[in-house]
Amino acid sequence: MSSFSIEWLDLREPADFTARDKNLVQIALDSLGQKKDPISPDRILVDLGSGTGSTVRALTKLGASNFVWRLVDLDGKLLDEALKRHGKQLLIEDYQADLTVVNELPLTGANIVTASALFDLASTDFCDALIARIDTRKTVFYTALNYDGTTQWSPAHPLDETVLEAFNMDQLRDKGFGPALGPNATDYLKMKLENAGYQIQVAPSPWQLSGEQQSLVENLIEGIAKAVAENYGIDSNALREWKTYRLQHAATGSCVIGHWDLLALPGE
Repeated sequence: MSSFSIEWLDLREPADFTARDKNLVQIALDSLGQKKDPISPDRILVDLGSGTGSTVRALTKLGASNFVWRLVDLDGKLLDEALKRHGKQLLIEDYQADLTVVNELPLTGANIVTASALFDLASTDFCDALIARIDTRKTVFYTALNYDGTTQWSPAHPLDETVLEAFNMDQLRDKGFGPALGPNATDYLKMKLENAGYQIQVAPSPWQLSGEQQSLVENLIEGIAKAVAENYGIDSNALREWKTYRLQHAATGSCVIGHWDLLALPGE
């Protein structure tokens, strides 16, 4: 399972927060009987692939309180950073663990399991095993910012669709969990959770980027070009020209990248 740099996670966090569907978060918190003025934490939230704690920051901004925040990530450096940022303000339990070993994930006692920008990297086997564990306790499940395979650039370039098709194929590669779901993640989760008797709500959470997020846009362009440079039949000169064009417009153009959020509540 691959990890991400603190710099990249920090760069994307504001775009993630803006994109996250706020209504779905409120429904999730309301379903747990969230207290407004907590005296002591009495709910456990498990965040898988927690990184530096971006989900913690997002949910607390949106009113989450009275939680024990159980952060789970393979990268100890990211967990240390999360503790550095929040250890004195919140009650945090950090678990360095391989997410692919689902039966050993620290889900005991969880009232809600969350993840952000994770399941498009995950496989059907991982999702099936995780849903099976969640279902045994009828735990609330909330996941945000799963890529849906759509990207719209402005101004347009003739190679945009070709690059997008190749990138979406690359998203299906093994990212450490087995063959990734990529753009199919939300549909697959919805189907499997509905089959388990959960009530599902989904909401779009697209990144809507402009020159104000120039550094993020430039990083995206570089990453996309690198991902499709081999194995997908795109002429290297054409790809180089596409990347140059995109970088030239990073400060003045715009980009919309589709994501979806999903909330699963146990059935009656």
